[in-house]
Amino acid sequence: MSLIRRIIALALATCAIPSIAAENEQALTLLLPDAVFDGETAALRKGWAVLVRGNRIEAVGPDVVAPAEASVITLPGTTLMPGMIEGHSHLFLHPYNETPRDVQVLHESLALRTARATVHARVTLMAGFTTVRDLGTEGAAYADVGLKQAIEQGIVPGPRMLVATRAIVAPGAYGPRGFEPGVTVPLGAEEAGGAELVNVVRRQIGAGADLIKLYADYRWGPGEPSRPTFTEGELKAAVDAAHSAGRQVVAHAGTAEGMRRAVAAGVDTIEHGDQGTQEVFAAMKAKGVGFCPTLAAGDAIARYRGWGGAAPVPKDVQEGFDALIKARKAGVAICMGGDVGVYAHGENAREAELMVQGGMTAAEVAIAATSGNAKMFGLGDRLGKVKVGMLADLIAVAGNPLTDISVIRNVALVMKDGVLWKGPVGE
Repeated sequence: MSLIRRIIALALATCAIPSIAAENEQALTLLLPDAVFDGETAALRKGWAVLVRGNRIEAVGPDVVAPAEASVITLPGTTLMPGMIEGHSHLFLHPYNETPRDVQVLHESLALRTARATVHARVTLMAGFTTVRDLGTEGAAYADVGLKQAIEQGIVPGPRMLVATRAIVAPGAYGPRGFEPGVTVPLGAEEAGGAELVNVVRRQIGAGADLIKLYADYRWGPGEPSRPTFTEGELKAAVDAAHSAGRQVVAHAGTAEGMRRAVAAGVDTIEHGDQGTQEVFAAMKAKGVGFCPTLAAGDAIARYRGWGGAAPVPKDVQEGFDALIKARKAGVAICMGGDVGVYAHGENAREAELMVQGGMTAAEVAIAATSGNAKMFGLGDRLGKVKVGMLADLIAVAGNPLTDISVIRNVALVMKDGVLWKGPVGE
């Protein structure tokens, strides 16, 4: 075993953080699972091996021969697959049954929330999710940019992050609520509208946003249903500004009209979409807009309200399943992302299991969580596949995820960027 591998093994054993900078760029690791899922096809490759050099996959297949100096890691009973990609996360939130969202925004200090987010980042990585799309800090300003930098610099362990920073809402259309109208209250997102909306998009990008999140609809008042909050013209101006800067745009949209406006404006993905119609999903397919149904968030909230999982299914939960069915019927690309933070980080597999419950096959969900999300988020040239030249973000799970998606809960190995974070150390 090389000296650097021994250092990493010791660091992992003592919960310390291995020095990414110290990792030998030419270090060789041969991974020997029972089978490989390549992230692209619904076929399990028995007897395949994967050779990693530095942070890249150098060889894949049944006849891989490793140089004598390679560290060999044998993984009996496992399937090696790409590191999974969480499509809708909030690392700066923790479960609402622990502390309501408004209380987190108003009463938890930025230091406390950031410290907690570092723990969320670590458990997410150890659960096999090596990349996350983090869609808003909910009142923690630009702390996600700092967390991303800390992970990249090896200060704290965590997944690769695509960050949306503050997210953007129409003035008057977000919370926390319940205060005298003249009182300025910290919000879970940044307010902007009209011509100023474009400037806010640009400021967020300048502050480090990898993507822009817009709330295309929300509740204007307590007890009201969600309604559209931006005009189609406002949305289009914001999308054009973001796309000009090379950033994707995510739209929170649960109503059919909010979705329609967001799709017409050119957003890249729709989040939630519970009331989406077949016509809206057809428009999404025609324009190549992805769909992130976030089933696990609706399920979690229903359970917090007392639902035990038995029939009858609450209306909000059933709407999520119905939207997934409509989207699949229209041929829309499906994102695997659960709005984790509403429920516990590290429980990301909960969304995958509900997607299967909603009619997708285990193989379809496994592909969505790997190459599907990578392609949708503009990362398909380097992540999401076990393929020569791709970044070495790899995990091993006990069992076959193409027939039983629940095995992604049983993560035996996690490698990100060629660095081993979890699992046996090679000889």
